[in-house]
Amino acid sequence: MTKGETEGVPEETTQSKKAAKKLQKEAEKAAKRAEKQAKSAAENQAGAEEDIAKDRYGILPLIQSQEKLDRVLVHVKNLTEEKADQVVWLRSRVHTSRAKGKQCFLVLRQQQFNVQGLVAVGDHVSKQMVKFAANISKESIVDVEGIVRKVEQKIESCSQQDVELHVERIYVISAAEPRLPLQLEDAMRPEANDEEGRATVNQDTRLDNRIIDLRDKIHLLKHSIISRICGKAASEGGANVFTVSYFKTSAYLAQSPQLYKQMCICADFDKVFCIGPVFRAEDSNTHRHLTEFVGLDIEMAFSYHYHEVVMEIADTLVQIFKGLRDR
Repeated sequence: MTKGETEGVPEETTQSKKAAKKLQKEAEKAAKRAEKQAKSAAENQAGAEEDIAKDRYGILPLIQSQEKLDRVLVHVKNLTEEKADQVVWLRSRVHTSRAKGKQCFLVLRQQQFNVQGLVAVGDHVSKQMVKFAANISKESIVDVEGIVRKVEQKIESCSQQDVELHVERIYVISAAEPRLPLQLEDAMRPEANDEEGRATVNQDTRLDNRIIDLRDKIHLLKHSIISRICGKAASEGGANVFTVSYFKTSAYLAQSPQLYKQMCICADFDKVFCIGPVFRAEDSNTHRHLTEFVGLDIEMAFSYHYHEVVMEIADTLVQIFKGLRDR
């Protein structure tokens, strides 16, 4: 229709034709979208049906000491050539992950030691399992079962350079947030200006996120807990505290290094102890008072059941009494 012809056509008729064309295009888009969604759903359903490894990966519920597993966890530092071709279980953090085709490379870290893990499609590993492993967020804690294999070329990026772990099972024990306030790779660099322009972590960020910063290799090599005498708040809520005046404000004599011990456990120290002064404002009519004493505080991470801690405490006390007897 030419310009001259459109001049004689009512404006409402022209608008209605444009609206009809617009509706037709929207309907076509909606149909294509629905077709694409149906195809995707069909593929997902088919994939779910063909998932041969559905019981070999996943996110486990919170460990609440409900059962004792007959499982020996191997420390990453003990993964050497002597354990080649052996099936092992280990608990570690996901340091990095990189998906490539039908396989995913993981760097599994335990304290300052790390090993490369390989999740590849095979007889016991499905595409869904590879995808699951690739999507595990950094710093998440996982239980991994795998076969230790020798490598032809040393893995320079890991502490265990002569072996890698071919993953057969992987379960998330504690998932980390997808976005962390700092990355360990950045925290390990000095705060001074980097010539290559790489990111660094300043002191304020480190102190605000101390439990992540303490996982740095340098900090894990040697660290000690120094017990404080005073604090801005009470360490525990179940006991009375001594209040002292501190420059126009109040401070409290320490009851326990509990907070610092728990921070160390979250930073992968596994077992920590502190010998320091304890003050408790508890009035008692006994010949031995708990108002001031030197306490031995311990903190320990357990794997599956709290009885692991009970046995460790019992063994510690036995060793103390044996030492006193022998001396």
